[in-house]
Amino acid sequence: MPSPYPEVRAGVFIADAVTSKWDFSSGREDHAPCTPQPEGSAPMDMNAGRDSQAVVETRLTHETHRLATGLLVDAVGRPSAPRQALAQLRDFLVVNLRHHHETEDEWLWPLILTAAPEVKRALDDLSEEHERLDIALDRLAGIGLTGAKDHDGDHLNEDDRHALREAAVAVRDSVRDHLDHEEPVLFPALREHITPAQWAEFAQRVIATTPPVAGHLMIGLLDEVGTPAEVESIFVNMPPAMKSLLPALRDQAAADLRVLRGTGS
Repeated sequence: MPSPYPEVRAGVFIADAVTSKWDFSSGREDHAPCTPQPEGSAPMDMNAGRDSQAVVETRLTHETHRLATGLLVDAVGRPSAPRQALAQLRDFLVVNLRHHHETEDEWLWPLILTAAPEVKRALDDLSEEHERLDIALDRLAGIGLTGAKDHDGDHLNEDDRHALREAAVAVRDSVRDHLDHEEPVLFPALREHITPAQWAEFAQRVIATTPPVAGHLMIGLLDEVGTPAEVESIFVNMPPAMKSLLPALRDQAAADLRVLRGTGS
């Protein structure tokens, strides 16, 4: 999923997990420090060597999906992992993975096909993989995390942990295989066939339908998979009032991720 354009650095799929609905419609331009150029020299291209924002956002989102699905598998394998922390990460993954591929199938694929009908077979294959992922997500979502508990009431019993881990492994493997198939098709399509205006409209639709589930985790995961400049490019148009909340959201994400990794309480 893409977003390389000057009008909207919207953080589309990244915003899949952020709780608030931001308005990125004002647009922005990249601002870099100005350095004097020799008279008569060609203008500097501040974006030279940099991929489109659409590809940057999509790549980072995919990396968060890889990281988060692996984290759930690792966390549920530790008997000390709190039930509540596992439930939060599980719910975050189910909701956001499903929203992510539904918006591709329903809105992004038609945009690409209008400009490049020759990729229809490849996109159909990816949609079939989405359907198989839905089956794995249904299984993961169906694992009860609010019922039977062990003796201290905060951790899963052995049977529940085993069922959750099996379901989490299936989702992790499905996601990683799918992204390995999708990226060689999607990244070139984003660069070549989606205009800035199309991306801006698509981004707004995605943001408007984003489920507000554990959005702070996405912010923490983005910080782990992206460079500071890449992450800032995603949040640059966030309203000041919302941007002021980022430090607290990052702290909350860091604390929850430490608990999931068994390095904090």
